[in-house]
Amino acid sequence: MNNLLKICFLLFILPLSFSYAQAKKQINIDDIVPWCVVSFDALERQPQERISMLKDLGFSKYGYNWREEHLDYIQEEFVLAKENNMDIEAIFLWLNAKRDSIGKLSPLNKSLLTKLEGVDNKPDIWLSFSPNYFENLSQEEAINRAIKYIRFIKDKADALGVGLALYNHSGWFGNTDNQVDIINRLPDFNLKIVYNFHHAQEDLDDYTRVFKNIKPYLTCVNLNGLRKDGPKILTIGEGDYEYPMIKSLFDLGYDGPWGVLGHIKTEDVEQVLKRNMAGIQMINQRLLQEED
Repeated sequence: MNNLLKICFLLFILPLSFSYAQAKKQINIDDIVPWCVVSFDALERQPQERISMLKDLGFSKYGYNWREEHLDYIQEEFVLAKENNMDIEAIFLWLNAKRDSIGKLSPLNKSLLTKLEGVDNKPDIWLSFSPNYFENLSQEEAINRAIKYIRFIKDKADALGVGLALYNHSGWFGNTDNQVDIINRLPDFNLKIVYNFHHAQEDLDDYTRVFKNIKPYLTCVNLNGLRKDGPKILTIGEGDYEYPMIKSLFDLGYDGPWGVLGHIKTEDVEQVLKRNMAGIQMINQRLLQEED
């Protein structure tokens, strides 16, 4: 059976297998949040096209990464999502020291938050920082700087009435030990953690300890294929580590939500999602075989 036929077969049996997943250590499609599907799409879908595509694939929610060109219709997309019973779970907020400072966000980030004020079905904010915030700082200086900025953004999130989650992207802030330290120093903030497999290469020799450390704060795990030698973006099921890492999370009691990536700008995001969902189905089958 060639790869295309395998994918078609797996997608055909997804609904049955995912419904059965509710009673097993399986990834349920109802717990999956497509991520990086807005700005990574060669077809450059408009809001209704994107929502229809995601619904056709069986999804009921997604996350919103964005670029400047999406700000013009972001409020329209949230309205359409609500009308289509589609939840936009999260929106990405990336701070860069060259553009964003306390009390003065970049024009694009300021515009984003202003537009969210007019949205009824508000998403949580997934927050990350460019490494340039923490260059040449001691550990304590870096912690203190991160806390000051998080307090600033938390005030914005509270004014919007949304939650705030720390996103492991890269650099000092991408280290989950640092994120947990920040959370412990801000116990009243109810901060969460979004963990990304595509930014997890540094954790591959230590992921069980990492997962135990972040488990109390996890709000979403974005899945990806993982090999020590890369590439950064790899279809789920084609790596060496995603299966044991997913199994480790289940063993620790984490059972979703899970993100599935459409993180390839040169391809139709629908096809990227289908490949990743076929990979998730293969992982589900393997998990099921180990339980029997």
